[in-house]
Formats: sequence, C-alpha cells, structure tokens
Amino acid sequence: MINEGQVVKIERAKHLEAHKLKLSFNDGTEQIIDFGPFLSSSLNPLIRKYLSREEFIKYEIDEGDLEWNDYDLCFSIADLYENNVKP
Repeated sequence: MINEGQVVKIERAKHLEAHKLKLSFNDGTEQIIDFGPFLSSSLNPLIRKYLSREEFIKYEIDEGDLEWNDYDLCFSIADLYENNVKP
C-alpha cells in the first residue's frame, strides 16, 4: 500500500508474455500484472486494440507512469502498485 506523501513511480517495465508486464517501482516493489482480462473484457474498440501483441508492447514509461500511445491507455499508479487491474 502506498503511504500518504509517498511518491511512487514506475522505473522499469518488462514484457514477459502475452499481456503480462513486470513493473519495478522506485521503492523496490515489483509486480507482475496480467492486463489480458481487463483488455478482453472491454467493449471499447480503442482499448481492445491492445489485445494485439504489436500494440500492447508499445507501452512507455513517462515520468513514472505506464502508458500507451500518449495516454490512449493508462492505469492509476496505485492500482498498478497494488496489482489491482480488474475488468
């Protein structure tokens, strides 16, 4: 859990397989997150396009945030930190 006043940022992200990324945070915490269930449950075609491996692996770390295509797809840092990405 993120403590009040704590600034948590993602330092690194590594694609593992399918829609899984290993995220490393600036406090040493690491999470392996499977974005597949979230992406496949979405009805929005702008989100579903990231089911394509070619689109999914185009993620970037921008000032500590994980994002795709200039924030076309992004998640709360707290949710990523707590591995709470749900459909």
